[in-house]
Amino acid sequence: MNDIVGSHDLLLVTLDTLRYDVAAELAASGGTPVLAGLLPGGRWERRHTPGSFTYAAHAAMLAGFLPTPAAPGPHPRLFAAAFPGSETTAEGTWRFAAADLPTGLADAGYHTVCVGGVGFFNKLTPLGSALPSLFAESHWEPGFGVTDPRSLEHQIDRIEQVVARQPADRRLFLLLNVSALHQPNWFHLDGATRDHGDSRASHAAALRYVDRHLERLFAAVRRPTFVIICSDHGTAYGEDGHVGHRIGHEVVWTVPYGEFVLA
Repeated sequence: MNDIVGSHDLLLVTLDTLRYDVAAELAASGGTPVLAGLLPGGRWERRHTPGSFTYAAHAAMLAGFLPTPAAPGPHPRLFAAAFPGSETTAEGTWRFAAADLPTGLADAGYHTVCVGGVGFFNKLTPLGSALPSLFAESHWEPGFGVTDPRSLEHQIDRIEQVVARQPADRRLFLLLNVSALHQPNWFHLDGATRDHGDSRASHAAALRYVDRHLERLFAAVRRPTFVIICSDHGTAYGEDGHVGHRIGHEVVWTVPYGEFVLA
């Protein structure tokens, strides 16, 4: 990452609540062609999240603890706050002296921007302001949230405006928290009604919706941009009697991860 930071814009896309199994199935079956065309080998990497719900996972990721490869390690990290004894800080790790990645990147000359989605980014309460406050600029409105069937489209509208006004000589770190996959997502499934509720099938339909609009997102960002796209955690739809997340279940802890450069 030492060759990337300072020479590339950085885009972190968190697909809130996306399950690894659903993402992998759609990538293999051709259901997400935009993502398949950008992910290395057209496939997601299987990783473990650092947290079982949005706040915990993002707090960890924004301190440099991205989802960890599921295979045995050690696994050097891309970014790391400086602290003694770290066993995952390697020669290629970009190190920062601050307590969080946005501040570290700001110290390195980046403008930092957050476009939030789920409630932990809504800035309506002190808790909903905690993650956005790490950034120099943050955006949230109800149209970005979980109840709007066109949430990602609205978020991309805002990102286009943000990127357009960035000075050409200043690097940008942008976090986009995509809310479209989070419950409720029943409205993304053709023929479904509120009475049907959310399901694994509507979760997959939500990912197909996201994929249809990612091309516009990636067209909006500048070149070169280093992209990290991943889930923050999965969610359960009845597996072993569980519904939702913030639980220690395989469908929650296992997440899809990918990284690539838009040149």
